[in-house]
Amino acid sequence: MKVKVIRKWFTEESTIGEMFVDDVFLCYTLEDKDRNLKQTDTLMWIKSNKIFGKTAIPYGTYSGLFTMSNRFKRVLPEIKDVKGWAGVRIHSGNTAEDTLGCILLGKSKAYDKIFESRLAMSEFFLKVAPSKQFTLEITKI
Repeated sequence: MKVKVIRKWFTEESTIGEMFVDDVFLCYTLEDKDRNLKQTDTLMWIKSNKIFGKTAIPYGTYSGLFTMSNRFKRVLPEIKDVKGWAGVRIHSGNTAEDTLGCILLGKSKAYDKIFESRLAMSEFFLKVAPSKQFTLEITKI
């Protein structure tokens, strides 16, 4: 299953994008501030430009699977092998304060916020979870 996030709206606090599942729009995404890091950057470069809890994961293509989250105590989508990050998940939330480097989903958006996050997560699970794993591509317009 192919999941794509296209980052489109950038502020000093957050990054809002659109998520597509197999090329069909599903919802909006909210992440921490985009610092233009790339999966191909060196680990040293990433670590020197990352601000913990305030930086979106690097652009690139990742594998994802559904695993038990120790923090949330339930199965959530995990994004694997993100250089300089650990425990990156896709989960519900509304603002950059809720992300800690993860990707939040919402059905509607406003400046630095998304809404109806649980509904968006339910739809993500319905479409993606049956495949048990997915490929996530993160890009920008």
